[in-house]
Amino acid sequence: MTAFEDIVIGKSSIPSLAVTVILMIAIPVTFFVCWRVKHKTRTNIGYLIAGAVGFIVSARMLELGVHYVCILADNPVSRFINGNTAVYVLYGIVMAGVFEECGRYVVLKHVLKKNRTRENAVLYGIGHGGIEVLVVLLPAMVSYLVIAILFSGGNTEGAMNALKITEETAAAALPSVQAAAAFDSAAAVMNVTERLFAMLIHIGLTVIVYYSVQSAKKGFLPLAILLHMLADTFPALYQRGVIQLWAVELWAALCSAVIVFIAVRLYRNMNEQTTQESLSSAECSG
Repeated sequence: MTAFEDIVIGKSSIPSLAVTVILMIAIPVTFFVCWRVKHKTRTNIGYLIAGAVGFIVSARMLELGVHYVCILADNPVSRFINGNTAVYVLYGIVMAGVFEECGRYVVLKHVLKKNRTRENAVLYGIGHGGIEVLVVLLPAMVSYLVIAILFSGGNTEGAMNALKITEETAAAALPSVQAAAAFDSAAAVMNVTERLFAMLIHIGLTVIVYYSVQSAKKGFLPLAILLHMLADTFPALYQRGVIQLWAVELWAALCSAVIVFIAVRLYRNMNEQTTQESLSSAECSG
């Protein structure tokens, strides 16, 4: 337990974590409120909910089910994947791209058959990216904040008792306590910035998949999968300790810019298509 006694919570850890938690919640909420207010007559809350449910089913249930067999369980396949960085990265980005983008496609094409507007496609992306914050990232930040508060009082034994850390679980709990202690304003900026880029990527990819559904051009689904894979490449390399965090942030900025650029072009193209279809219908009725 000596390792825990030596932990010192940084002066900026608690305020940085508190601000991060607040902003993690504020980011998806702000995206939703701003888009909903601007396009109230062209959006339906059902798309926001569908985006959230779609992420949970595709990424947190189906994809995690495959990960359990191929990564977490002890078998020849998991040992091979975990033992080779290149294979691990390739496996991770392929699974994320296929499950999340195919999940979007299935929901947008076969479940959401009403109120199909480009504005609702963006709302779906907000739901997809927003729920990822709430169920994946926010709980971790909250747990770090609780750890930092408990250990900041100087009562190491009391903090460990409150967190139910025993001699058997100490080794597993130590990295989280160290991460909470080391969390500072720079880490807060990195986490919040990463989430902004991730939201833009989720929205952009949703628009691309939606365009595939609306235009019946199936090639845009593989494009979305490929872009998703590329966006996840540097984070996967970071998990394996190959690159630094700053490289991940730069890559995220680049990927979000490319994906948003493509999505905006398709978004505008859908408007042009809608206008042309409306004109054609008017001419036929006349």
